[in-house]
Amino acid sequence: MDQIKIGRFIAEKRKEQKMTQVQLAEKLGITDRAVSKWETGKSLPDASIMLELCGLLGITVNDLLSGEVVSMNNYNDKMEKNLIEAVRQKEQADKRLLSLEVLIGMISTAFLISMTAAAALIPMQDWIRFLLIGIGVVQFIVAMMFAIRIEQTAGYYECQDCGHRYVPSYKSVNLAPHMGRTRYMKCPQCGKKSWQKKVLSSEVKADE
Repeated sequence: MDQIKIGRFIAEKRKEQKMTQVQLAEKLGITDRAVSKWETGKSLPDASIMLELCGLLGITVNDLLSGEVVSMNNYNDKMEKNLIEAVRQKEQADKRLLSLEVLIGMISTAFLISMTAAAALIPMQDWIRFLLIGIGVVQFIVAMMFAIRIEQTAGYYECQDCGHRYVPSYKSVNLAPHMGRTRYMKCPQCGKKSWQKKVLSSEVKADE
C-alpha cells in the first residue's frame, strides 16, 4: 500500500467534507496529530476506526486502502490486491516482532548473568548481593512474560494433526511445554494435542 497516496486521499476527502484535522480527530476520538501522520504518509489509520473514518469521509475501506475512489469495473481486483498487501504487511510485522523476541531474550539473559556474576565475584554486604540477584531475576521474569506475549500474538501455530493454523491464548502458550518456538498444545479445531510449530501465514500452501 502506498501510504503517501493514501494520506493525500484522506486529506482530500477531509477537505471535501469541510473538516479540519482537529474536527475529524474529535469525531474519531483521537488526536489531530494522528490525523496529521495519516495525511503525511507516516502511518495508516488503525483497523478499529477504519469503518468510522470511511463513513465520515464518504468512502469505502477499499477506496481508503487504494488511495482513490475505486470504480465498479475494477473494484474486485483492487480489493484483492489490498487484501494481499495487508496480509504481506502483517507477515513482515510478525517477522520483526519475532526478531524482537529473540533480542529481548538475549538482553534479559545477559543482564541476569551479569547481576549474578557481580553478586558472586564482587565483595559486598549480603543484602546488596541478594538485591542484585533479585533485580536480575525480576527483570528476567518480566522480559520472558513480554517475550511470550510477542510469540503468542505474532504469526500462528500449526496443528500437526489437522494442519489448522490459529492464535492460541496467552495462558496456553505460557503453560505449554516447548522446544524453541514449537509448543505442545491442544488444537481448537480437532481437539488433539501435538507439537505445534510457529508459522507466519494463516494459509497452508499447496506444497506444505
